[in-house]
Amino acid sequence: MDLKEKKCLIAFYSRKGNNYLNGNIVKLEIGNTEVIAKMINEFIGGDMFFIDTIKPYPEDYEETIKVAKQELRTNARPELSDHIADMEAYNVIFLGYPSWWGTIPMAVRTFLESYDFSNKTIIPFCTHEGSGLGSSVKDIAKLCPKAEIKNAISFRGGSVKNARSEVENWLNSN
Repeated sequence: MDLKEKKCLIAFYSRKGNNYLNGNIVKLEIGNTEVIAKMINEFIGGDMFFIDTIKPYPEDYEETIKVAKQELRTNARPELSDHIADMEAYNVIFLGYPSWWGTIPMAVRTFLESYDFSNKTIIPFCTHEGSGLGSSVKDIAKLCPKAEIKNAISFRGGSVKNARSEVENWLNSN
């Protein structure tokens, strides 16, 4: 697929602030998933959309973990702060997210359930600290059964700043 001939959207959820990275809690000015989303944008262009919730997650990492686990347990759908006006305009959606317990954050589920992805191509990418893609690609496919899901990739959070060539190779393979 020649991405230059397609209308692309890079939609992503990313958590800046206190994060678990290489075994430590560190404060990130830009979340790891956003770092990769910006690299994708540099290579292919397209529009960027930050998936964000109306109610922010706590600043404290451990508190965020508690909230996110509760959302997963209760199958919650956090309300999003913004929406895409014309999803029909996009052929290809790069979907980025941190892997939380081996799947997509619940806010990403809200995003996926908010639009019709029929006849669209979704290309997932995630950041993680050890869980990789987990079941996230299967979970995306369940939520978007009429979309074509292409080759997903995962990046360890501690290595995103050095992932340019890996991002480029992955984009070329799609």
